Amino acid sequence: MTKHLGFTLAEVLITLGIIGVVAAMTMPTLMNQTNGAQYKTAYKKALSAISQAVVLNVALDDYNLADTETTGDYTIYNMITNRMNVVKTSDNGLGYTVQTPDASSGATAAPDGTNNYTLFFNDGIAFSFPKAAAKCTMDPTKGTFPATCKGIIDVNGQKAPNKVVKCDSGVRGGTGANACQVTNPTDIYPVIFYDQTILPNSDAARAVLYAK
Repeated sequence: MTKHLGFTLAEVLITLGIIGVVAAMTMPTLMNQTNGAQYKTAYKKALSAISQAVVLNVALDDYNLADTETTGDYTIYNMITNRMNVVKTSDNGLGYTVQTPDASSGATAAPDGTNNYTLFFNDGIAFSFPKAAAKCTMDPTKGTFPATCKGIIDVNGQKAPNKVVKCDSGVRGGTGANACQVTNPTDIYPVIFYDQTILPNSDAARAVLYAK
């Protein structure tokens, strides 16, 4: 008599069930990590692209963020639209609700409303800043650095989750073991800009940018 070795139908079904449960538990984490890595990459790209646009404007038109006005030719709006591939603009804020983080992030974002310009670039990134932003400088010989030179970068535009990045652990202004840690970056990052520089404007945004 020939003896056949194999698995019974019940054993196969149990194995598939276990695999399904494990997959259901791990897939959300994997998806969050993948999205977080994409947000981080796009955030770094946006900071670099806007900084390069400011530097290029200095080379071509001889003015930077410190020389900008609220009206006329030398505005931040004109500077960015002239030097970057802007596919859509809005003078009515982002057009969607931004979910703000908890206090641990120390985020300072531009208001989301009619007082903002929002520029949408060809790669899907949006940059929103107050219409009143001008004379953005840290040079005391050119004036006092104003609080209006702040904004937000949304690395995937109107797509969800539209959440400002926040610290998952650590405390605001903490160092060492108490420093802000961001394990799952989101899509909106507060920024501050002046002269020829654009930088993160929260502990969480800095943690994402400078994390190894």
